[in-house]
This record gives sequence, structure tokens and C-alpha cells, in this order.
Amino acid sequence: MGQSCIKMALSDFYASNSHYKTRLVLDTRDSKNDVVEAAVAALYLIKNTEVQAIIGPQNSMQANFVIDLGEKAQVPLISFSATSPSLRSEYFFRVAQNDSAQVKAISAVVKAFGWKQVVPIYIDNEYGEGIIPFLIDALQDVDAHVPYRSVIAPLATDDKISEELYKLMTMQIRVFIVHMSQINLSSRLFTKAKEIGMMSEGYVWIVTSEIANYLSSIEPSVLDSMQGVLGVKTYFPKTKELENFAVRWKRTFQKENPNITNVDLNVFGLWAYDAASALATAVEKVGGENLGSKQMNASSNLIDLETIGVSENGPELCKALLGVRFRGLSGEFSLLNGKIKSSTFQIINVNDDIERVVAFWTPENGLRRKLMNSANTNSYSTSKNDLRHITWPGDIDLVPKGWEIPTSGKKLQIGVPLTDGSSKFVQVTHDHSTNTKQVSGYSIAVFDAVMESLPYAIRYEFFPFEKPDGESAGTLNDLVYQVYQGRFDAVVGDTTIIENRSRYVDFTLPYTESGVSMVVPLQDRRKNAWVFLKPLSLDLWITSVCFFVLIGFVVWLLEHRVNEDFRGLPSHQIATSIWYAFSTMVFAQREIVISNCARFVVIIWVFVVLILTQSYTASLASFLTVQQLQPTVSDVNQLIKNGEKVGYQKDSFVLDILKQMKFKDFQLKQYNSMDECDQLLSKGSANGGIAAAFDESPYIKLFLGKYCSKYIMVSSVFKTNGFGFVFPIGSPLVADISRQILNVTEGEKMKEIESAWLQENTNCPDPNTPDFPPSLSVASFWGLFLIAGVASLLALIFSVAMFLYKERQHIFIPSNPEDDSIWRRILQMFRIFDKKDLSSHMFRKKTMSFRDMESSTHGIHANDVSTRMTCSPTLTEIHSGSLEFHDSGMSFGEYSNFNTNVGQTSQLAPPVPSEQLIRNENQDQGPRTSEIEHKST
Repeated sequence: MGQSCIKMALSDFYASNSHYKTRLVLDTRDSKNDVVEAAVAALYLIKNTEVQAIIGPQNSMQANFVIDLGEKAQVPLISFSATSPSLRSEYFFRVAQNDSAQVKAISAVVKAFGWKQVVPIYIDNEYGEGIIPFLIDALQDVDAHVPYRSVIAPLATDDKISEELYKLMTMQIRVFIVHMSQINLSSRLFTKAKEIGMMSEGYVWIVTSEIANYLSSIEPSVLDSMQGVLGVKTYFPKTKELENFAVRWKRTFQKENPNITNVDLNVFGLWAYDAASALATAVEKVGGENLGSKQMNASSNLIDLETIGVSENGPELCKALLGVRFRGLSGEFSLLNGKIKSSTFQIINVNDDIERVVAFWTPENGLRRKLMNSANTNSYSTSKNDLRHITWPGDIDLVPKGWEIPTSGKKLQIGVPLTDGSSKFVQVTHDHSTNTKQVSGYSIAVFDAVMESLPYAIRYEFFPFEKPDGESAGTLNDLVYQVYQGRFDAVVGDTTIIENRSRYVDFTLPYTESGVSMVVPLQDRRKNAWVFLKPLSLDLWITSVCFFVLIGFVVWLLEHRVNEDFRGLPSHQIATSIWYAFSTMVFAQREIVISNCARFVVIIWVFVVLILTQSYTASLASFLTVQQLQPTVSDVNQLIKNGEKVGYQKDSFVLDILKQMKFKDFQLKQYNSMDECDQLLSKGSANGGIAAAFDESPYIKLFLGKYCSKYIMVSSVFKTNGFGFVFPIGSPLVADISRQILNVTEGEKMKEIESAWLQENTNCPDPNTPDFPPSLSVASFWGLFLIAGVASLLALIFSVAMFLYKERQHIFIPSNPEDDSIWRRILQMFRIFDKKDLSSHMFRKKTMSFRDMESSTHGIHANDVSTRMTCSPTLTEIHSGSLEFHDSGMSFGEYSNFNTNVGQTSQLAPPVPSEQLIRNENQDQGPRTSEIEHKST
């Protein structure tokens, strides 16, 4: 195919460029598909024929030998079929696609279907190995791994191929990528795969472009064994020029090779056509007059490399080739660093003996159903929704999951840590009757439940991580590393998911809650001497005291002018007001309020106090009766600052966390069991124990389940991801087991497991909920305080308004217009307010009582007294015959003696003029004077 395309290319080129001065002359040598023959043919052409360029060789293995010859003779080599990415030389030009260009397309397909493990099957030569590093890197970029490589020798027999395929059947992986340069070898591979049942449901086969580009030339029987195979095939645009050339080439090829009938033009023929056209263009640019070779010492010995000639125009010809630009049959032709740039690939699916295009892949857009201009989208797609329908091996439409558990395979070897026997997560016991080890525990129960819920059966067996003498073989880190080394297939136990372990293994989703927390002893808050302050919050205490003072002040304002109890010395008035207000708490106030406004305020306030005191009493009773436990320490920094000793579990990563938190070595103390931890906490840091213990949340919950009345877990100090099951990196079981962990933990099964293994003391309170009532705050009583405040304000407004209205003539009408000012009016108002309101019924009752006693003393009837007395012209409304005691403090008995003395004196003393007896109210200066008003007769 290549030779016929080259001949047609030169014929077409010079037919359309007949004016060119140069002509290429072909000198063909058959390499017989052998590396040595190819090297001999190239050496003959360079040394004897003195060729200026070589188009070929046929494959990458031949090119690897010929490149050195071309570089020594400075003869350009233009290859249209050597695709190995390892071929490099300044005199080597690759017109074919580099194999490394298709690995991105392959990885995009792998990512689209979520396959996590892949096995490459490749030929055991430099061509096969050349793509592997690029393929592995591309797969790792999409989180897929290559746990095994299947290498098949170029001359492998059918038995050797079957042996390797049977080996692959025993593995879990079901995704295979085939990369071979020999059609014969790949054909036998797929034929054997179908014979042993590996082209059935569940398998995935992907072939590289070296095979996919030749599918049209494969025999129908071989193609039938490849049903369901995916392939990456080089795409070239279908143009009118290409269609015409394909017809001409078919006719010419059949004419030259009448015995070959089943052959179609493929991309390698197009590359050969474009390679010949590019070389002819470059030679024309250089010019053919001076083309030649500089001969070294002449020798007829073909293998004498010292006498090989050096092309004088080789460097110029290489430079000219790099500058060639044209549109060829395979698309736009240009060489960048000696190779054509990456182009588009087709993703094909073999179905019903034909290949169907299911998607296109481009470096810019990824997978697309239709080929589109890169300017039309900015997204790189790796979604399976961008692929057309695919028929998989076994003629099924369901996408294979990419792995299976072999039914005839060995049991999974599950490693479990060896504990001291007190752990509830993993327990290993020795059965002396059967001389076997029994493994149980919370982690084991969860793992069994998860494996039972899988849609397929997996056989597994637990193996304790121990030495021959029965002792533990190492820490959890050592056990995890055993999975990385391949000794165990998985690890089940109390294995925390942390970053440094995830470098070597894969973890499932956690099946426990996460975090490292601190557990400390409890102390009873009821033993606090100030517990009586706890029922009310600080803001409620302050608000209550302020309102008590406010109510006392309001009552004093309302009662000062009408009530003797709220008059007297300033200190006496202040003490009485405060006493009255606070005595309402116990309803022990002895003062009687007189004014209606004061009574209204007191009624409202007594209601508020009643509710407040009842609430306080109930809350205090709750504080004193309910057990109120609080942690002895709540801050980690307090432990560090005070140099307190803390504990951690033996062989735990918590030790590293504590050191990162700046704990000193002398502060760190390890314990081996829950009982030892309890003993250390009971002693305390000062007595050789510890003040706090740090551990993971599952361990602390188990510890508190046993000692819930003595200890409490405080806030988390470090975030972790919980306990998970360990598997090798890339294990296909991780995804399925993680999904089943979610199903188990969200269902009733998890509650049964926790009840069976973790809940020892069902009477323990929930450590996350407070066991004491919260303090009462203003938020619960602001409505009552608002009512009391509004009532006091309304009473004050009404009382002040009545006072100003009643005394308006004395306050707002000045007696001396020349001395009228706002300040004087204010002073006048306060003077009047400070005096008794003699119009009050309280004082009228006292006046009438005095008049009755006076009349009986002198033998005069009350009516006679009233007819003999006149109203004094005072500023206030003073009734005749009234007797006023300004806070004299005189009791009623003293008042009677005083009245008798007055009566006796009045009989002996001469009459006093009435103007001396009548006293103006403004002259009332002292609080202890008494005055008697008589009407002059």
C-alpha cells in the first residue's frame, strides 16, 4: 500500500508541477519485515546508491536501527508508519501520528465510564514498551491505575497466549488495552480470548490506533471474535479529492496485485502519499543541481561504516522539510519538531463485523458525538453521555463495571490488629478445642454486614496480625503497610483515615464518627457557695435591682405629700422608699400607701414580683436537686499553660497531635486500656495520674459508656475522618463497599451492631446535652418589666399633671412680678411639693380627731369651736381649727398630754391676738414645729 501511494503521489505532484526543475527517482529495497534486512537495505541505499532521502522504514523497530545510519550520513528519513514515541533524531521526520498522542483519548474513555483499574496487553519489543509510560501517566491523571502489565512475545505460540489470558481471568480487572504492531499477533489474541470466554459479558477491550487503523483489512473470522471491542482510530477528513484518489488507488493496486482482494485504503497510505509530496516540495526548494554526497575512503565492503558517505545537502533538506506547508489527503500537513501535530481521533465500536463511530476526540474538546470547531466550546468533555450507543462484548448494552470477583479465585486475606482483649472494636480469641483464632468485634460486625449487602458474593478470611508466639506483629501503621506490600488484601479494624496512610492504600468511607477529643473528670456544681445566684442571669439580676429602686422612687414621689411614712429626714425617706420596694419580695411592707396612683403601681409591681420570685424559687430548686456536673478542665491551652499531665492510647497517632499542640514530653503519659485510663484520671495530675485523656471519638464514647458518671467529653481538638476499611490503591472493591457502608450506617442494622457492642450503660445521660437548667434571663420577663414601667410612667404623669393643675396659681402666677423667672418657678414648685397636702383626706381625718379632743378638754362642743374659729389666709388651702404636726414624731399619747397642757395654759394665759396665732404657710421652715390656729373671739 505504501509503495503504490508513494508512486501515485510523485506522479500526481509532477503532473501538476511540470515546471519544477527537480525530479525524485525511487530506488526501492524490500526490508522483508525484518529489522536486519531493513538496516542492510538502508545502508546499501546510502552507501552505494547515494540517496538523498529515505521514505520509510516500515515500522518502529526497523526505524530504530535506520535512524542511526541516516544521522551518520546526514540523510533525512521520512517515516509514514513508525509511530513509537521513543524515536527521535534531527534527521528523522515522522509523518504518522505519534502513539503518545492517542493515550489522552484512551484515558478519556476510561474516565467516561469510571473504570479505576486497567491492564495493558502489549507486544514485547521497543514498540510495545514505547507507549506504556505515556499511557500510565494519562491513566493516573484520570484516577485509573495499572496494577499489572501483560507482555506477549512477538513469536508467542497460541498456548502461550492462552496461558497469559487464563492468568488475566483469575484477576479482578476486566478492562484491557491492546497495543500491538503485528496484525497477526493481535488477531490470534482475540481469537483465543473468544475461545476461553473473555469476549463475554463484563469484559472491556480497547485497541490502539495501530490495530484500529487496519480493521478494514482484518479477516472476517477474526473480526467476528472482536465484537464489542472499542478502538481509537486516526481521523482524516472525507474530501472529494480523497474519494477520487481512493478510487484510483484501488484500481491501480488491484492491477498491480491481482491476488490481493480484501484491502482498503487506510490512513497509512494517505500519510505515505503526503510524505512523498512533502519530500518533492522540499527537494525543489533546495535545488537538485548540487545534490550529492561527499565520499569518504572508498570501499566495496557494505558493512564498512567508516567509508559511508555524508550528504552535503542533508541539513538544508531537513530545514526545507520543516518549512513545508500544504493541505494533503490526510489533512493539513506541517512538521513541528520533526513530526506532524496531534490530530483528531475517532472512537469506534466493532459491532456486526463493522466498525461504527461512537465519538470523536480532540485535544481541545475531548469526547464529542459530532466533530466540532474548537471555537464553539470551551469545555473538555469526558462524559459518557457524549458517546453514542455502544454494544459491549457479549452483545449487551449495559456498561461493564470493569472488574469482577473471580468465582474460582482465592479468598480475600483480611488482616486484623491484635488487641489486648478489652477493645470492643476488634477481639481475637483462641479456640483451644479447634486450635483456631476467632475474630469478633464492632468493626468485624460492620464489615460482615457490608459484605453481606453487596450484590455479589466475596469469600474472605480474617488473619490476626501477630507473631508466631502470639504477640502483636506491630502497630496499625505496620499493618496498613502490609496491604501496600501485598501480604493482605485488606485490613479491617479501628483504622483511622489519615493522610500519611492514604499515600500507600485506599480507604473506604468511614463507618464511625470522626475527631480527636478530650475526656476529663466531672465536678458537681451544687457544691458551689454561690449557687443561689445561678437561677437568674446577670442581666436579669441587674434589671430586677434597677426596677426595685425605680418602684421605690415612684412610690415616694406619689406618697411624699400625703403620707407621713414617706416624710422626714432625707436619709429616712430614702431608706423607707428602698425598704418598701424590696420588702415587696416577701410581701412584708408595713407602710400603707394612700394615693390611688401609688396603689395602682404597687398592685402591678406586686404581680411582677410574685411571678419573679416563684420562677426564682422553682429554678433554684432545680439547681439544688438535679445533679449538675461540669468538666474540671474545658480548655486545652489551660492544660499546656499549667503543665498538667495528659494521657493518650498506646501506639496511637494522637501522640503526634499532642506534640504538635506544644505539649512537653514530661506531660505525656500513655495508657494501655480503659481501666488504666480510669485509674490515671482518678489520681489526677498532681498525684501521678493525668488531668485529661486524648483519644478518638469512638474510643471516648466507649469509655464514657463504662464511666459516664465520672467523666465527660469536651470539645473536639483535632479533626479526623473516622475509621475506615483498608484496601490496595485502585482496588475496585472500594467504591462498592463505600456505597454499602452508607446503606448499613443509615439503616437499622447499624443500630443493632452498636447496641450489641458499644452500649454498656444505658442509664448514662447524653454527653452532648446539658444536665442542668439554664439560668433565667430578661428575655423571659421583659414583658412584665414593660408593664410595670408603663404603669409607673402613667401614674407619674397623672400625679404630676394633677399637682400642677392644683397649684397652678402659686407656681405660674408670681406674687412679685418683678422677680418672675423660670428658675424661681421651679424652686417654688419644689417648695410646694415638699409640703404636706393638707387637703388630703389623711390630714383632714387627723385634724378632726384633734378638734374633737380639744373640745372635750375645754368642755366646748365641736360646733361651738367651729363657730369661734376662722380660716387663716394661707397660701395653701388650710381649714379652720386644723392642727398640723410637721414630722414632729409625736405619738398619740404625747399628743394628748400636749393637748391637756395647752388647755391648762390657755386658761391661765391671757388671750393672744389672732394675728400672732395665725401663721402663713410660707413661714413653715422647720420639720419639728407645731401650730394651733384659733379663731379670735
